Amino acid sequence: MSDDKITREQALEQIATLFDAPESRFPLNFNSKMPRIRELFQAATKNQWDPKLDIAWDKLDPDAYTKEQRDAARLYWSRRAWGEYGAISESPALQIRFVEEDRPSDMQMFFSIRSQEEARHAEVCHDMAERLGGYIEKPIEQLFQTSVSTHGVRRAALAADVPLEGIIAALVCTAEEIAFDVFKHLTDVTSDPVAKQIVRLIMRDESRHCAFGWYFLEEICDDLTDEQKTMIEEAVVNMIEKVELNGYHSVWLAPDNPGTRHEIQTDEVTHGAGLGATIEELEKPIFIESIARIRKQMGDLGINLPPFEHPKVGTF
Repeated sequence: MSDDKITREQALEQIATLFDAPESRFPLNFNSKMPRIRELFQAATKNQWDPKLDIAWDKLDPDAYTKEQRDAARLYWSRRAWGEYGAISESPALQIRFVEEDRPSDMQMFFSIRSQEEARHAEVCHDMAERLGGYIEKPIEQLFQTSVSTHGVRRAALAADVPLEGIIAALVCTAEEIAFDVFKHLTDVTSDPVAKQIVRLIMRDESRHCAFGWYFLEEICDDLTDEQKTMIEEAVVNMIEKVELNGYHSVWLAPDNPGTRHEIQTDEVTHGAGLGATIEELEKPIFIESIARIRKQMGDLGINLPPFEHPKVGTF
């Protein structure tokens, strides 16, 4: 047992992380090197909202909906909370990365606000579920957990061998871009006044998140080597194939199993009630257009994405 313990400790000591490098903090530079991102930070500080005070909760009438609709909607909003809660840990992890790589203070400042925004997204989704009958802590069907558990950004952010450019391209310019399009669509198909207000406020925050990613890539694209562009391509492809096409944002894309079918039915009932979800028939063309736009914008920066395939979408 003693020899085994020593072996494990020795192995752990050989693992290189961002924390292995000596800390170098000074000189501190607050000069703006990315003015468009500094403007996003300033806009975010001016557009804060409070889930407790700024949502017109008094306009939500749970009794106006059937029990089936309330049960479906509370699961839908709980699922939204799971995804937003996971995002809370991404920003601090990336903040560490920004500091270790001495990235412009504009990036560090914006992500300090992004943490708050993701936190309030999680809070407001949780509160919506509570008011519809009670927040649900995890997927009812265990088989569905692998689709919504994590996309691995926190781990990647702290891995010294994973390029930051690839993380931002995959997380912000891809996953958050898709999320923004979903929320934009939800503002059109959601009729409940409180649900509509929530998706509009989240969409407004998400628009800044997406802008950050594209501003960042546009700023650095001329200095990227072919090898770096290839790594970015690989990161984005992995996010689309392993996360998005696995149902992270759109449950109908998840592998077919009882858990997925239950969540799809949940969305259908919630959508029918106007409480904030959508359905495959409406969302599929939006998803395809999202990928097409991401591919075009990446291509303009010299980052080329291949075609993707999915049983429910085909080649796109």
